[in-house]
Amino acid sequence: MHIEGPVLLYGAGREARSTAAFLKRRYPELDLYVTTDDGEAVLEGATWIPPEAAHDVDRFGLIVKSPGVSLYKPIFRTAMTKGVPVTSNLNLWGAHFREGRTVVAISGTKGKSTTATLVHLMLTHSGIDAILAGNVGIPPLDAADKARTVVLELSSYQTADIDFAPDIAAISNLYPEHVDWHGGLDTYYRDKLNLIAKGPGLVAIGPQAATVERVKAAIPAGTRHVPPLDIEFSDDILMAAMKSRLKGAHNHDNARLAAAIALAAGATREGIFKGIEAFIPLPHRLEELQIGNILFVDDSISTTPEATKVALAAYKGRQIALIAGGHERQQDYADLANLMGLTSVTMLCCLPVTGMRLARLVAENTAIPVAECSTLDEAMQALANAGGIFDTVILSPGAPSYNQFKNFEERGDRFKALARQIFGGEAP
Repeated sequence: MHIEGPVLLYGAGREARSTAAFLKRRYPELDLYVTTDDGEAVLEGATWIPPEAAHDVDRFGLIVKSPGVSLYKPIFRTAMTKGVPVTSNLNLWGAHFREGRTVVAISGTKGKSTTATLVHLMLTHSGIDAILAGNVGIPPLDAADKARTVVLELSSYQTADIDFAPDIAAISNLYPEHVDWHGGLDTYYRDKLNLIAKGPGLVAIGPQAATVERVKAAIPAGTRHVPPLDIEFSDDILMAAMKSRLKGAHNHDNARLAAAIALAAGATREGIFKGIEAFIPLPHRLEELQIGNILFVDDSISTTPEATKVALAAYKGRQIALIAGGHERQQDYADLANLMGLTSVTMLCCLPVTGMRLARLVAENTAIPVAECSTLDEAMQALANAGGIFDTVILSPGAPSYNQFKNFEERGDRFKALARQIFGGEAP
């Protein structure tokens, strides 16, 4: 692939830094520019320009969009109309390094990070030269040509315009999410399923996704499924997962999906079990912190009500104080509210904005005490004042963090810091 500049990088985060470094190495004469929607950004090797200047797309030979920037912004439609290509870190990797490599690409509304991490562990413990890239691991371009097998964990932001077919494509499950970024629910589903519509050599579909007609309809005619696990091996994987640090039935499903994918990519059975044993929970995904006799669970990555339901199921039988609510994305919380009365939730702390809708729904159907709190700090203090009615505190917001935090990582870190300060007596 030959690139002619100047090149505009839209976004200045982790992937943009990776892209800038790659372009400077590969095409040192290129002029790089960077713009963002949230103020001036510094990106080594690139010159900052404001968004209004970036809209003069004719001045660029290529635009590289960061994942968090919506593909449906007017600037990209204008660029495409005028023949200015719009690409991504992922597609640049595909153009430069895809050939000659086995690519396993995994997406889904939830479970994709755990599944991809497990597949990578299973492959490496089988002696296969593999690397993990995407939203977990490293940016795709940082993987370059470092391994013969590349495991990609991809969000809908990345699958929306992926322009190459993986050897194995997997969808863990499919629920509504990121509808605002995609400009509608149907577009979200289409963009997510573009991964398998590309025509991979094999597809692997998780148990929930297998029940969704949209998923089945997106699989190209003639595309083969990864071979199913035999019953005995599947049971052995379940037992291994239950003894590991994989929490909850949803993660046991992820382990079996990962095993089927890994086998198809060349893993050994021994390597699969070693991979499960080696798994360490990813940060902010049912991450546990014990303080005194209270278990604090950081599930800040939960951005859908379905994810919150999974978190509650993983701690069935515990006396749970749930902290929920965040950025409004017009998701439906009725099922979560109805479930609340059937669980062992003993207190609910609701945060703006979606938490207030959940609070009303729960109050209509259950006698669970509800505290409507303005901030996470206030919610943790309310729990400290309540005392004695729970042994587990779960932060599983069921909504994004953007209205009060930079990202879910910052929200989860604040939750753990408050737990240590308020319940553990640590200094702020």
